[in-house]
Amino acid sequence: MEEGRARGSLTLKDFEKKVEVDCKKRKVEVIDGEAVEEDRDGRKLLRIRITAEADGVRRDYTITYGRYGEGNAAEGRAYARADAPGGREAREADAERFSALIKALTGKEPNVHHLKDGRIKIGCGGGHLDGFMSYTELADTIKKWLEETRR
Repeated sequence: MEEGRARGSLTLKDFEKKVEVDCKKRKVEVIDGEAVEEDRDGRKLLRIRITAEADGVRRDYTITYGRYGEGNAAEGRAYARADAPGGREAREADAERFSALIKALTGKEPNVHHLKDGRIKIGCGGGHLDGFMSYTELADTIKKWLEETRR
């Protein structure tokens, strides 16, 4: 399986896994996904879009990667949604489901930051991007984006 992961031979469609995030077991089922490149204000961005069901809640998740800092590091950012199911704690519940999805797909938990304005930012690094490249639906676009944005 490890060799298959390295070659981008896993598929997102019908992917299922149970993971533990914040001491809670969560079930993740991926329905579909894609990676697309976008230009915004002269910057090349990579958007990874995944439709998944986590803990019985189906939603479209998007992680946007860009190059940041002096080292030109690939950094992915996403924000938990307040309109997601979960009652008053909707944003927190959405962040937990989003984290479970990322961990299930990449094997690594993302960084979760609570911002002063109440938003929750979910951060992914290059290690997460390596994990996303294991999937055939994402691998070619990620590889192309990394080559085009390298300094």
